[in-house]
Amino acid sequence: MKNNIGPKRIVVGAGYGLGEFLAQRATAVVMVVYTVVLLLAFLTGSNFTYEGWAGLFAQTWFKLFTLATLIGMFYHAWVGVVSIYQDYIKNIAVRFILHTASAIWLVACAVWSVQILWSV
Repeated sequence: MKNNIGPKRIVVGAGYGLGEFLAQRATAVVMVVYTVVLLLAFLTGSNFTYEGWAGLFAQTWFKLFTLATLIGMFYHAWVGVVSIYQDYIKNIAVRFILHTASAIWLVACAVWSVQILWSV
């Protein structure tokens, strides 16, 4: 008889929980670092006009940093929303519709953000 108790027990499940947990923490760190950089740029800058901000966002390094932060933010949102749907929406059809709608919305926001970012 096989015993499924103790350190030799068989663990089953989707196995994606730890990866999603780490992804959320990593993207949160990226967003915090970006917020600190943006706050420092604001506090140390003297040109608080549109031209000053456009000049900051026109730099390639800042565009790439902003793009990485936006991608992280959208992924962070996706992981959070999917977790909520999986925990609280028991009907598979409703969950599928919500997943699809959320994915479309987040991809549309990501495309729009990239368009805005690279138009500066």
